[in-house]
Amino acid sequence: MTTDTPARLLQLLSLLQTPREWPGGELADRLGGSRRTVRRDIDRLRELGYPVQASMGADGGYRLVAGKAMPPLVLDDEEAVAIAVGLRAGAGHALEGVDEASVRALAKLEQVLPSRLRHRVTTLQAATTPLTSGDGASIAPETLTVMAGTVAGRERLRFAYRAGDGSTSRRLTEPYRLVSTGRRWYLVAYDLDRADWRTFRVDRVSEPFATGARFTPREVPEGDAAEYLRRSIRRRQDAGEAEYDFEVVFRASAEVVSARLWGALGTPEPLEGEGEGGEGEGGEESCRLRGRTAEPVEWLAVRLAMVGCEFSVRGPAQLAERVRELGARLSRAGGGG
Repeated sequence: MTTDTPARLLQLLSLLQTPREWPGGELADRLGGSRRTVRRDIDRLRELGYPVQASMGADGGYRLVAGKAMPPLVLDDEEAVAIAVGLRAGAGHALEGVDEASVRALAKLEQVLPSRLRHRVTTLQAATTPLTSGDGASIAPETLTVMAGTVAGRERLRFAYRAGDGSTSRRLTEPYRLVSTGRRWYLVAYDLDRADWRTFRVDRVSEPFATGARFTPREVPEGDAAEYLRRSIRRRQDAGEAEYDFEVVFRASAEVVSARLWGALGTPEPLEGEGEGGEGEGGEESCRLRGRTAEPVEWLAVRLAMVGCEFSVRGPAQLAERVRELGARLSRAGGGG
């Protein structure tokens, strides 16, 4: 049995974090010691705040249960690599449900990963191409982790930024929050050079650098970073492309289309009893998707085609034209004309 008590406790904790009940005899065998030593180590873990529950009887044993606070996790090499790869894949594309907390978790994990495991994570990610719902530009996970670290540490952040018109600048900011819209990551920050709040598209950020200078957080406009971002995006939309309504009919069930949409375009509704709705030729199901967006019609045409189902555009005319152009372009690319 390991005579190094801290090492033995870590090994015991790693076993207990597997979701099952461990008989005392099996734990003793795994650790190479006695049941008495196991009981003593269990008491030490409880003193450290780990909620270890014991059950009585011949089949009784120990298991880790949910407590009031979450003690530190102990991961083996394979678990650490799997979690890091998964977080990197989600962070590199703006996905629904992947928020700043996920990026902070990735930053913490990568900070403590040994170099050999960090190399494995990088190699695995480089060798795989995830099919994600992020339609925006991909982002280097390192960029997000640096930014998340400065947000959590209230540390000033310097970076290069490329605006929508292609112009570049250097920014010194007090980063407040990272926000995912489902298509893109944005940084809500106070721009020190411009003495005002700004939102930055993270896919346009390069060379992020944590300066080490701490700051006292200011009160964000609207009282909430997500609400400030929503209003900022709406102001840009009002100044540029207006919103428009669209309607599309898919030759597939509402359930199938909904599962493949992956975005906030709307909720498809089943069609029943109208010419091209309900059941079409061959008895297939159909559904209708109606919504309102300010996204470019080119983007919407591609997004609808990615659903992978036959569809027809009922409006607007500009969207129908873009779909026809897209179809012709793809046909030529495939040698069809």
